[in-house]
Amino acid sequence: MIFVVNAGSSSLKVSLYRSDLTRLADGTISNIGGNGTLKLDGVATTVTSDDHADALTQIQAALASAGRDMDNVSAAAHRVVHGGAQLTAPARLTPDVVQAIRDCIPLAPLHNPVNLAGIDALTAQRPDLPQFASFDTAFHASNSEVTTRYAIPEAQHQAGIRRYGFHGMSYANMVHDFGDALPDRLLAFHLGNGASLCAIKAGKSLATSMGYSPLAGLTMGTRSGDIDGAAVLRIAAELGIEATDKLLNKQSGLKGLAGDNDMKALLERDDDAARLAVSHFCYWAARHAGSAIVAMGGIDAVAFTGGIGENAAPIRDRIMQHLGFLGDLPVHVIEADEEKQIARDALALMGGTA
Repeated sequence: MIFVVNAGSSSLKVSLYRSDLTRLADGTISNIGGNGTLKLDGVATTVTSDDHADALTQIQAALASAGRDMDNVSAAAHRVVHGGAQLTAPARLTPDVVQAIRDCIPLAPLHNPVNLAGIDALTAQRPDLPQFASFDTAFHASNSEVTTRYAIPEAQHQAGIRRYGFHGMSYANMVHDFGDALPDRLLAFHLGNGASLCAIKAGKSLATSMGYSPLAGLTMGTRSGDIDGAAVLRIAAELGIEATDKLLNKQSGLKGLAGDNDMKALLERDDDAARLAVSHFCYWAARHAGSAIVAMGGIDAVAFTGGIGENAAPIRDRIMQHLGFLGDLPVHVIEADEEKQIARDALALMGGTA
């Protein structure tokens, strides 16, 4: 079995897969560091966990009690948000790779440390267990320099200020699911609380809407998407850096426009703020799509994934109405499954059947 670990700032999500990628179990623990909830295959229990190591111990014990013996796990696979310019493909975790993940902490200060917490906790518990990592940024390593480079001085570029892109495991899973039917020039949307798009040509990322961080690009649930740097500087001068970070990442987007980042609720509302938020989300998705289509030199099909992309048909329809001038394009809906892609990556590195 493959044990997939996705460590968040105050949560831990795990999945178990067989070598044929059949999912055996899903589990989560919320509110690490206090009173939280352990959910295993839909059954919830109140728990208290001190840290990620404690949460990992509890969730493994719950899996064992449910008949999922962790002794049968042959490898672990982790989601790591940022691989920087060095970690551009899934990798087996060695001391050098773990150090490279640590070196990327300045690029993802909220994410890589907790990803490492999951890695460190499992290493302490199972030091002989092979461990692997997949990186959200890796799928976009095929982007050219002219795509990733900001027009800034060399010193800042060398310090890592460039476009990286995210949601890479979601897009990689999409490409895999298409198989031989993959369109040559695919406009791919990952729409959820975090939202992005990707220009995928011949299975490779040519351009994506997120940049140095997941803040850039489309209007999102609580993130602003693209905003003029001068506007950010003005807000920061008035509020300070930490408050500006919180405003742009947690209080903007749909929430900033309409007070709610639940797209289902917004679609059910009948007020000007909700209508503006929905229109903003769809319009700017289509505006960014134009840029992606230029990067590919045309378009053959569109695909949607993510919670909104899969479940909100009115949003898909409105985005496609904006793109109607392109003609009658095939539209696909692909189930998002980043955990399966992480397991698939690990099996491939192990020489398995992924």
